[in-house]
Amino acid sequence: MLMKRVGWMAASLLLGLAGSAQATDAHFVASEVTVDGHRYPFQVFVPTGWSADRAWPVVLFLHGSGERGSDNQAQLKQGLPPWLEKHGDAFPAVVVAPQAPDDTVWSGEVERAAVAALEQSIATYHGDRSRLYLTGLSMGGYGVWQLAVDHPGMFAAAAPVCGGILGLDDMPELKVYGVPSGADPYAWVASRVKPTPMWIFHGAIDDQVPPADSRAMNKALTHAGDEVRYTEFPGVNHGSWVPTYDSPALWPWMFAHRKATAG
Repeated sequence: MLMKRVGWMAASLLLGLAGSAQATDAHFVASEVTVDGHRYPFQVFVPTGWSADRAWPVVLFLHGSGERGSDNQAQLKQGLPPWLEKHGDAFPAVVVAPQAPDDTVWSGEVERAAVAALEQSIATYHGDRSRLYLTGLSMGGYGVWQLAVDHPGMFAAAAPVCGGILGLDDMPELKVYGVPSGADPYAWVASRVKPTPMWIFHGAIDDQVPPADSRAMNKALTHAGDEVRYTEFPGVNHGSWVPTYDSPALWPWMFAHRKATAG
């Protein structure tokens, strides 16, 4: 009975700290969600000065295929999380970094788990639903397009990095799902993500995810009249996430967008 009471007191203390108005230093917090009976780990970056006194912007970051697993650590090795380790003291938003299991992509149950992690983090860290943002690299870049297709209007802005729409020769399962047979995949995706401003990034000599998909999506979004920017880094191969997250204009552009109404 005493152990149960101590455990309850510890849980209450942690919840009290999460809900307190006390300012904090920037740090990552490990957590998890359960979807369809399966546990999915994720990490949350809590920004410097976080408190429950106001609502916070929230960024959902989707990692690449090399960071899949169940250790709740590998997804912090590439892209936005290492950038936050260097620059996080000045970053003004909560960041949610889920981890996809081995041999999965950001669709189906894994996609639902990412959204569940986002929803849990919005509730825990006082997220502002008018300021939800989406970014990801490589497999996570594909995931950005997938979530934007499946949840139009959820995110105020998005930045896919070295992602694509069509399956690759060596990884055909990595694609945007739901495209009707016979449809122009780029025009179809553009019609579905229309509420979401996009800034697309890719390396010009990427030999893993060819930049042709990003170029085609930029063209389709432009033709549809959607808000889109396209940046292609000359001489950069697959690791275009490094110059992307170092781009000084990215976050001001991202955070300048708000949804007109929460939803």
